[in-house]
This record gives sequence, C-alpha cells and structure tokens, in this order.
Amino acid sequence: MAKALFLDRDGVINEEKNGSYIFSTDEFIFYKDALKAIVKLSECFDYIFVVTNQRGIGRGLMTTENLSEIHDFFIDEVKKAGGKINKIYFAPAMDNSDPLRKPNIGMGLAAKADFPDIDFSKSVMVGNNLSDMQFGKSLKMKTVFLHTTKDKIMLPHDLVDEQFGSLWAFAEHNI
Repeated sequence: MAKALFLDRDGVINEEKNGSYIFSTDEFIFYKDALKAIVKLSECFDYIFVVTNQRGIGRGLMTTENLSEIHDFFIDEVKKAGGKINKIYFAPAMDNSDPLRKPNIGMGLAAKADFPDIDFSKSVMVGNNLSDMQFGKSLKMKTVFLHTTKDKIMLPHDLVDEQFGSLWAFAEHNI
C-alpha cells in the first residue's frame, strides 16, 4: 500500500491573497523553500496530491481554464526543481455541503479512485486551516497544521497531530 502526502495549496505552498483568489501565474508566489520542501518530500512519499478549495470558480470570478493555467505552471515549477505532484484535485463549488469541498472527503475519495493503492492510515494531510485537518482526520490520516496564515494551535488538539511554521520545516522534520 502506498503512502501519500496531501497538501492544501494557498497558505501552504504559495502565499494566500488575503480576501481574494489567485487569478494568474503572476500572482502565484511560492513560499520561501516550498519547492525545495516538495522535492525532499517527493523522496519520502509514493504520491503527492494537492487538494484545494477554489470557490472563485463557483463565484464566477475565474474559470476552470484559469485554474488549469495556474496549476500547469505550478506543476512545471515543481518538476523543474526535481519534485513531483501526482495530481491536483480542486473543489469549485460555493456550497459547503458539496462533497468535494473540504472538510468533506470527496477529493480524498477521488484520489483513492485514481490511485487505489493509497493507504490513508500511512498518509499525511498538511494544511493551514482546521477544515484541512478535519478532512485528514475523516480519512484517518496523520494531520499537520502549518501556522503560516493562522495562529499556532494549542496542542494536544483532536484534529492536529503536529504543527510547523512552514512546509520546509515539516520537510526537514521528515528527512
């Protein structure tokens, strides 16, 4: 069975655009050492997936094509650096009850359907919101909270197994 890393996107890999969305590749700014972290983590995990809520599509502020351009750019940068992203899953819906929107588990189930050898109990979810942690826990994954955009969480916490200040700090802990 395969060990997978699930990563949220905004606030984990790239800088969030406060109160708005990333609309173009020019606005997609990697956090310091995020690419280096993904390269290192590519050696530790069989698969790396990005699971991202993208409500801007549901609001009509961007198109699926806009998002694809951003993700193609992102994947190319990861490949150039020597890392891997096996697939990006996104939830375009506005409605929080949509099965794909985190904290719902639809994107995780879609990954399992595409890559049946995933073992969630050996996998890790890294995010910067409690909805990411709920998503991971619902699928029985280890959860890692990055306090890049939110305050540190007081541990122990039911939803958070570990926390770090950046994706690189998490990667260093795992190599």
